Amino acid sequence: MATSKKISNEADYKSVMGKINTLMSKGSENLSKTQLAEIRKLALEAQDYEQRKFTIAPPTTLAGIIEMKMYEMRLKQKDLARKLKVSDTKLSLIMNGKQKPDIAFLKAVHTQLHVNGDFLLNAL
Repeated sequence: MATSKKISNEADYKSVMGKINTLMSKGSENLSKTQLAEIRKLALEAQDYEQRKFTIAPPTTLAGIIEMKMYEMRLKQKDLARKLKVSDTKLSLIMNGKQKPDIAFLKAVHTQLHVNGDFLLNAL
């Protein structure tokens, strides 16, 4: 098996993905242990390239950070409102920018969602 090499450009990435597809098209039951190990090595190289190339900037707004936390915690808006001890309506108004968050709300976001206090103060 060849030594691992870092993928540095799109052409290398496409080549690695082509090798993976070629091996995978044989069906896992028809591959040797060496070929399965090769797929794993290539997949890790591809994953490393994807993580370096496709980065997502963190949210910069209060609504954005709350939405990200909802996604991470797999919460619906009504569940988040319950967790923050606010009404669904109040949370909706804050998320849509129609109401300013109060101190109690920001404190709940800080303690329940573990959002940095400096971020909360600067997001106002």
